[in-house]
Amino acid sequence: MKANSPCKSPSITGAAVAGHQPKFSGLNQQILNHLVKDKNLHQLSQLNGARGIAASLETDPEVGITGDEEDLAARHQAFGTNTYPSPPTKTFFHFILKAFKDRKILFLVASAVPSLAFGIKEYESGIRLIAVFLVIALSAFRNFTQSRLNELPIKLSSNISVEVVRSRRRQKISIYDVVVGDVVCLNIGDQVPADGLFIEGHSLQVDESSMTGESDIVDVDIRGNPFLFSGSKVADGYGKMVVTSVGMDTLWGEMMSSIYQDANQEAPLQIHLNKITTSIEKLGSAVAFLVHVVFLIRYFTGNTKDENGEREFNGTRTKPDYVINFVADIISAVVTTAVVAILEGLPLAVTLTLAYCMERMMADGAMVRKLSACETMASATTICTDKTVTLTMNKMKVTKYWLGNDSFEGSLSLGSCVVELLREGVSLNTTGGVYRSGETLEFSGSPTEKAILSWAVTELGMEMEEVKRGCEILHVEAFNSEKKRSGVLVKRDHEFHVHWKGAAEMILAMCSHYYDLEGNKKDLNDEERMNFNHIIQGMAASSLRCIAFAHKQSDEVNLETEKNIQEDGMVLLGLVGIKDPCRPGVKKAVEDCQYAGVDVKMITGDNVFTAKAIATECGILRPGQDQDGCVVEGAEFRSYTDEERMERVEGIRVMARSSPLDKLLMVQCLKRLRHVVAVTGHSMNDAPALKEADIGLAMGIQGTEVAKGSADLVILDDNFSTVVKVLKWGRCVYIDTQKFIQFQLTANIAAMTIDTIAAVLCGWVPLTAVQLLWVNLMMITLGALALATEKPPWDQLMERRPVGRHEPLISNVMWRNLMAQAAYQIVVLLVFNAFNARKLERKNVFEGLHKNKVFVGIVGVTVLLQVVMVELLNKFADTERLSLGEWGVCAGIGALSWPIACLVKLIIPLPDPIAHP
Repeated sequence: MKANSPCKSPSITGAAVAGHQPKFSGLNQQILNHLVKDKNLHQLSQLNGARGIAASLETDPEVGITGDEEDLAARHQAFGTNTYPSPPTKTFFHFILKAFKDRKILFLVASAVPSLAFGIKEYESGIRLIAVFLVIALSAFRNFTQSRLNELPIKLSSNISVEVVRSRRRQKISIYDVVVGDVVCLNIGDQVPADGLFIEGHSLQVDESSMTGESDIVDVDIRGNPFLFSGSKVADGYGKMVVTSVGMDTLWGEMMSSIYQDANQEAPLQIHLNKITTSIEKLGSAVAFLVHVVFLIRYFTGNTKDENGEREFNGTRTKPDYVINFVADIISAVVTTAVVAILEGLPLAVTLTLAYCMERMMADGAMVRKLSACETMASATTICTDKTVTLTMNKMKVTKYWLGNDSFEGSLSLGSCVVELLREGVSLNTTGGVYRSGETLEFSGSPTEKAILSWAVTELGMEMEEVKRGCEILHVEAFNSEKKRSGVLVKRDHEFHVHWKGAAEMILAMCSHYYDLEGNKKDLNDEERMNFNHIIQGMAASSLRCIAFAHKQSDEVNLETEKNIQEDGMVLLGLVGIKDPCRPGVKKAVEDCQYAGVDVKMITGDNVFTAKAIATECGILRPGQDQDGCVVEGAEFRSYTDEERMERVEGIRVMARSSPLDKLLMVQCLKRLRHVVAVTGHSMNDAPALKEADIGLAMGIQGTEVAKGSADLVILDDNFSTVVKVLKWGRCVYIDTQKFIQFQLTANIAAMTIDTIAAVLCGWVPLTAVQLLWVNLMMITLGALALATEKPPWDQLMERRPVGRHEPLISNVMWRNLMAQAAYQIVVLLVFNAFNARKLERKNVFEGLHKNKVFVGIVGVTVLLQVVMVELLNKFADTERLSLGEWGVCAGIGALSWPIACLVKLIIPLPDPIAHP
């Protein structure tokens, strides 16, 4: 047997082993993984390039893998799955330990432990420790819930869809289902799902900033740089890649093993709540200090008396034990007063409301990526929306074709040369594809591409694969929203052909000739050019998207010196009109926004005539409306001076032929005018505007991964009506929060005032620590949750104007309500105020009560717990049992808060600052 030669080319296949071996067991996975990570071109060439590796992985650029269960299982076993370990979750115990660092907790512990240690007032000290436990448990539960709430959007948004080729068929799969050997189709805005090698495509450029930290765009090609990394984004062009590493074997996986995304984020509303809570705590501490000082002065000046009516402090004649005992009583009173300032119930109620809101928004078709978006939508004053995808159904179909001065709406009868050139232009100048299974046809690509491909196959008899076999693609300029056209340079029969496709008026400007019905080439003079412009405007006015095709033949092309495809002297092949109907219900949704005081602006890349027609159909423009200043083109908007833009931007309703930078510029201008701006987007180029906006709304179906990654919310059904639902939920969260604040502050102000007055005048506090904690943590929280379960009054929510950027969270209406109720409760010391908080301004607080069974149930539980506290836990709570008559008197006095609330609203009517005038 001969020895193996020590000098041999590297191979990704190992030595053959006798016997049955698992599939791919002979592949050297280490070489495969490091090949891309190290960008080793020399080793790649020794392995016969990307196609050689694809062959070793039993895949093909056109066919892909088989993708059956056996094949996928073998690839999972050999190379692993495209998943990453989740970051370590913080346990409930972690938040318990964190709660011990809170100054309120330390304050309570410091007052209870010494008393227990010295045997002073063991009962009250024990009660205080129970209070510590309750505060810790509630605080930990709130933070634990908040943590889980923050992690959910990250988990949901990371599951993106990827287009792969399997058994010759393009199909969408989850990024988690990508396997080694998959052929992945990449287009502008896509995220590279795994490490791999470029195998075919044109003008592909990727943004590797997520990997390298550098913002430079990297060119990808077969010879110089065929390496693609997981997590990078496609910036331009298109192509296919073969996957070589997945999951933790990728470069991104190595980074993820030590770096995790921080899910903790604090919403603006929570910042407001923290400020309110801190203010109340400071006030409570100040009151506690005042009580402390008053008690000490009264005691040491001889103004306090014992049970026998004797002075408690008689200078040196007073035993030290008595002094220590009194000081312990003072500490107890101070702590009791400070406990009133603990607002743990309010943040918990808001956290649970956000959780409920996120769940309901998901059911309504909106996925929250950032919690701040839930309440920021309540403040939205302007929505800048796309036309395509959001306002229209994005189900496109070619309904009209123009060749010269003749139009067709059915079967075509064209000259053979024009037909051949159209077939060639459609087949080669596209990122879409045609898959034939028997008599069934499937079209892939963008909706516009699929509409054109379907038209070319059915009306022109195009055979895409046959056309591709007869031509060699030399250079491609991919379509993007900036250029609004795409071009391709091909070689056929030793001749060079240029094909352009794109926005009709832009392609028309590149043409010097056109074909007529018989296939004759004619000069495009000024009169004919004007005629074609009228045709384009006519189709646009009929809400048709107008696409033009142009062609040019060249005998010689110097590929070394000519880096760009020729753009002048083209011959117009024809125009197609594509119909994209408006979504059902979109007009009603736009009207709802306008009625709610939210301005809707449409920003589109279509020409001004199409934009006007769609905007009128959707209700953004009214028929017969004076459109002077309401409709502008992007170029015109850019040409304004800064002062002109700031003066006119609020009046603009439609911006046509806009670029992504125009959209960004409009958002910036509106924010400078103190508008709260929401923006919808779906393409990669929308990312800057989505990030700049106060609320970025990406489309879930047609949206690119770059757009989704830049957004605060993802509209799962791509429907503008869902945007309106998000607006309503945002207002619901804001109003519910105001209810919580009014409800809890009423009780806190009343209790704090009572204890302060009693301490100063009488030298004792009437409310014990247990009673105050019972009111503050249990009864308040239950009451707040009862309010949170109120079914949102959708119609009333849209009757209010936007909150705006700087509206105070506690309005004058709330101050009036809570001060009136606090004054009454200071007198009667009862907390039956949940019903009055149901309606901040309406006089009938019982309206719709019978429809909310949860609210009634929670109030019933609250009453039951109060009875148990007084009757069964009277020793623990330091309360006295009541007779049935006494319970009736208490309920009657408490019920007086309802007519008092109604009377105050009648006597002191205040305008709601966010209601319609």
